Amino acid sequence: MRLACQTCDTVISNELIELKDLSRLNKKDGQDYIPKGFFIIDNQEFYLRLKGSIMVNIKDLINSKYHSDVSRLNGCCGRDGLDGMNRTCFNNHEIGTEMSDCWMPHCVALNPHLVKFI
Repeated sequence: MRLACQTCDTVISNELIELKDLSRLNKKDGQDYIPKGFFIIDNQEFYLRLKGSIMVNIKDLINSKYHSDVSRLNGCCGRDGLDGMNRTCFNNHEIGTEMSDCWMPHCVALNPHLVKFI
């Protein structure tokens, strides 16, 4: 299955399957949190504020861009995601938060109210 923007139906992910073996999640800083080609529904393992988010590998995100509000793009080596959603679809609709800074595992937390499975 794929993910799309809830507002405009733009496809925003490669083909994904649910990761059932959670031992494959990687919590090491600076590395992919979830393997490419998979998604999970976060159960607050990553960050409490993201509970219920659809977590995907950054490399699986397509047809998206960084938010136009540069105050949301903070981080020293990447994006830390601490200032709100920082990813949009190509039509500028917010879809989620990329976390790709050096001091954290890397992933995108897609807001389940702003994206849908297709």
